[in-house]
Amino acid sequence: MEISEIRVSLRDEDKLKAFVTVTFDKCFAVRNMKIVDGPNGPMLCMPSRKLADGSFKDVAHPINADFRTYLEKQIFVAYHQEVKRTASSGTIE
Repeated sequence: MEISEIRVSLRDEDKLKAFVTVTFDKCFAVRNMKIVDGPNGPMLCMPSRKLADGSFKDVAHPINADFRTYLEKQIFVAYHQEVKRTASSGTIE
């Protein structure tokens, strides 16, 4: 499985730093991944839904650690590029 496209939409909020959409093999997209400020810096959160008990459950997520590492690395490269790009133009939503 290859990543075809990563779209990063920066946010200027307290903890939420960006929404991310990743397209795989030019035929399957996963939307609403989030980059949030975590205790050790930015972290990637998978799309989730709120359950009746108030907890959250991921609706899409990597199955193994190797793919999670690969996915996070690619997303954070795209995120940092977008941060640099918008820093020069000054356009954060």
